[in-house]
Amino acid sequence: MSNLNEVVAKAQFPAKLQCLFKPENSRYRVLYGGRGGAKSWGIARALLIKGAQKPIRILCAREFQTSIKDSVHKLLSDQIEDMGMSTFYEITQSAIRGVNGTEFAFVGLKNNVANVKSFEGVDICWVEEAQTVSRHSWNVLIPTIRAENSEIWVTFNPELETDETYQRFVLNPPPNCIVQKINWSDNPWFPETLRLEKDALKARDPSAYNTVWEGLCKQTVDGAIFAKEMQFAELDQRITRVPYDPVKPVHAVFDLGWSDATAIWFVQFIGMETRLIRYFEGSQQTISWYLAKMQEFGYVYDTLWLPHDAENKTLAANGRSIDQIVRGAGYKTRIIPRTPIVDSINAARTMFNSCYFDRENCYEGLQCLRHYRYEVDPETGMFGKNPLHDQYSHGADAFRMLGLMVNEPKKLVQKKANYQSVPSGWMG
Repeated sequence: MSNLNEVVAKAQFPAKLQCLFKPENSRYRVLYGGRGGAKSWGIARALLIKGAQKPIRILCAREFQTSIKDSVHKLLSDQIEDMGMSTFYEITQSAIRGVNGTEFAFVGLKNNVANVKSFEGVDICWVEEAQTVSRHSWNVLIPTIRAENSEIWVTFNPELETDETYQRFVLNPPPNCIVQKINWSDNPWFPETLRLEKDALKARDPSAYNTVWEGLCKQTVDGAIFAKEMQFAELDQRITRVPYDPVKPVHAVFDLGWSDATAIWFVQFIGMETRLIRYFEGSQQTISWYLAKMQEFGYVYDTLWLPHDAENKTLAANGRSIDQIVRGAGYKTRIIPRTPIVDSINAARTMFNSCYFDRENCYEGLQCLRHYRYEVDPETGMFGKNPLHDQYSHGADAFRMLGLMVNEPKKLVQKKANYQSVPSGWMG
């Protein structure tokens, strides 16, 4: 690129973003903090410059990406135009390529494990909005980025101290990791419009201001449904090591999904204690796949508790229901009837004080409970009566089912195991 030196000379960065260029060969470069620090803007510029200096492969990842619109594709495209690099980079709908062979690719981590594992030879992986990235996604992504001297760049705005990304890179950073907190005050070009917005929030809601603009973690998410219950569970040390007791059977409580997650809590009842020994979730898998996964855990099962829609028969399963398939595989089932959401939330709250959670094996489920929140009414800006449907709601929904199961056993219908053969289909 003939004018690269000129482009590099004109490119300006906040002082704290110089860590993107030195020292060399750091495995992780982590930028976190509140709004207005120019984290994403700076990384986009830095990557475009590095890609012009030599051919590299850059993977831009985030936890959720249903389309290219959800990615940093537009941010990079805008910076290409702004930096005068349009003759060097070709922008297509799904990729960005440099004339020297540099390539930018874009991927969502959640529910795309196979796609993530297919990326070979990545030099730099940029994980944006990393506060939502799960432990499972990190465990898949990190060993995938394995080219010689490859790097992982991380940007995020903290939410909860218990979130995996904050735990992994701020509280317990790995070796060869550069961690830099950057806020609005570190940005010499912080715009006046945002300054007015920042000051208004500080006057109106100091706690929210500290999170949004100063990058401090919240104690609980706004509108959290089980905020008090989770706080008491921590204070009472009921989030701890909870081993499987082989003398007692295990109950599995399901919230079913296909494109959405299927969530399962594994629970034992010992004395007056409700012991949650494991949480598991997946998506776009048949019910037979989940049953096979359950066997890998080595538990002895009593009953599988299924939501009311498990009784629906579908053509995809040759006219059989999930309930019939599960019983056909030799399990006892009980159907949890449709119940108003408020009643199931109250049932879960009533049960909470008896619950002991395994901190490690229930980690993702605990995150669901911490982040389970009411949706915001778009007209009033106030919290509504219904929970928000997002990546955390499925685990919380399964927990609500557990609350109904514990508190209202007499209203539930039990069905015995059936050992008939199970026809194939997407449900099977």
